[in-house]
Amino acid sequence: MRFPSRLPPTQRRKAGQEYVGPRGYAWTAGAAGVAGLIVAVPVADLYLPPDIHIAHVLVVPIAFVAAFAGARLAALTALLAMLSLLTAALERHTLTTENVLVQMSSLLLLSVVLVLVSRRRERHRREAARLRRVSEAAQQVVLRPLPRRAGEVSIASAYRAAEACAGVGGDLYAVARTSDATRLLIGDVRGKGLGSIGDTETVLGAFRAAAHRQSPLPELMASLEASVRWGLAESSALDTDPESDVGERFVTAAVVEIPDGEPWVHVVNCGHLPPLLLHDGAVTALDVADPAPPLGLGGLADSSYATTTFSFAPGDRLLLYTDGVTEARDPGGSFYPLQERIPAWADFSPESLVRAMTDDLLAHVAAPLGDDMAVIALEREELRPSVETPRIEGVPGQLRASRTGMV
Repeated sequence: MRFPSRLPPTQRRKAGQEYVGPRGYAWTAGAAGVAGLIVAVPVADLYLPPDIHIAHVLVVPIAFVAAFAGARLAALTALLAMLSLLTAALERHTLTTENVLVQMSSLLLLSVVLVLVSRRRERHRREAARLRRVSEAAQQVVLRPLPRRAGEVSIASAYRAAEACAGVGGDLYAVARTSDATRLLIGDVRGKGLGSIGDTETVLGAFRAAAHRQSPLPELMASLEASVRWGLAESSALDTDPESDVGERFVTAAVVEIPDGEPWVHVVNCGHLPPLLLHDGAVTALDVADPAPPLGLGGLADSSYATTTFSFAPGDRLLLYTDGVTEARDPGGSFYPLQERIPAWADFSPESLVRAMTDDLLAHVAAPLGDDMAVIALEREELRPSVETPRIEGVPGQLRASRTGMV
């Protein structure tokens, strides 16, 4: 028996109830309407005057089924419609009249056309679905889902591309483990959408190839800079479009390293937005002492990629994000006030924090996002060894830093 229920799906199954969702009711109502219309034609002909014919309405159920249910059901519906028209003609003893023959020929011709169109649509739909699966698989290779935990850090993330059908755009993130630390990258390629995927793949590939090694962060960032410059130079050499912006591309990026058993986070920032530290309900922007130019522009200045160290104790949370968050505007043109909103979720788990922030961001915009958006929330778990965390009065969670690290 089919009937609605307010029980959750698992309880409905245990209770022996067959759940019918909104789509199930829509299909049931549509099938009933099609069958009712086909049956109504010969029945109505019994009571209508001889000069009134409604056989032309039989095209409606065929067109409806062809549009929403596919070619096979459309052909079956056409057959039933022909039988309905034949029944009505037999009731009136007009089967061999010119009027009925024209009606049957017209109905048959229209049915064939509708079935063929429906079959073609089905073929295109299957091909589009196959291409979508291939595209999604390729995009997941480029932008791999982050693990829920790495080392002593819990992780949650969210990603939305500006282009509706794309899973990857110009924003990027990745995580890597060394033998004693967790490293995370977040970045933003100049541009958005599908046109920036090539640069996104270059940065992510370089990070994954080098970040798991024990090399210090400055060496890692120098390797990323070299890879990005090589990738951009190769793209420029292959690009024949005179209006291309290859020579103007760059990537803002921030890399954080969270060592195991130590209450610190090391940050190198290349023109990216500063991470936000959430400690005891307060929010602190982790502005580095000596930011470097964006990746791809390192040749324009002396880039030392200085590491700045901040306190990151158990229970603290860290938020990494792109400008798709902070530059999102509401209908009135106001930017999303991330630092004003984030304290309300300071005690949330990373997953709940990301979900609350994303929902609030979409409610603020009240429209599709105009730029790619990426966000990562981290929570420091309990340290394995017992380490005392020094702090500076007036700046929760922050240590003094220099080019060479902590002071």
